[in-house]
Amino acid sequence: MFAIDLLDKYGVLKKSFDKNEIIFEEGNLPTHYYQIISGEVKMSNYNDAGREFIQGIFYKNQSFGEPPLFLNQNYPANAIAVENAKILLLPKSCFMRLLEENSNVSIRIIENLAQRLYYKSVMAAEMSTQEPEHRILKLMDHGIAYFNFKKDENGYLINFTRQQIGDLTGLRVETVIRSIKALEKKGILKIINRKVYR
Repeated sequence: MFAIDLLDKYGVLKKSFDKNEIIFEEGNLPTHYYQIISGEVKMSNYNDAGREFIQGIFYKNQSFGEPPLFLNQNYPANAIAVENAKILLLPKSCFMRLLEENSNVSIRIIENLAQRLYYKSVMAAEMSTQEPEHRILKLMDHGIAYFNFKKDENGYLINFTRQQIGDLTGLRVETVIRSIKALEKKGILKIINRKVYR
């Protein structure tokens, strides 16, 4: 998202997180701006039955957790390292100064937040009304742009596990597996070495 040398000028910290380590917890007040150097982070929470719902997955050069930072509200979800990750942490006061002193950075933050709102709006409508196959395809199609999935001779590699697809769409993993197989039979998806391509 932002160049490390720019963030360095404002006192950024670099921190490593192990796989499954909590970066911040639901209910805590925000203290930092977070940007991923390497690894993968998910924001998720659990319903009363203990089922996880993934709010979003973030990758290298992406930031996460900004809305509560601007609103001074508690985090609505946990941020957890999906794999070992290196993350930049910029204290809130330094981040706000960075935005005040760099209008181009403010515009990029606004565009990033707008893209996330758009994604959430599209997915909320799909999850509430559509069949599993449709939900999965919508997630994948929107993910190609939103998550920057890579393309090769087989198509776009959908870089989600079956469990993550279920947690992002509100579907059970068994339903995801059946739906993906059905979509493969229809020629809409490809499965090569257990990886899904669109």
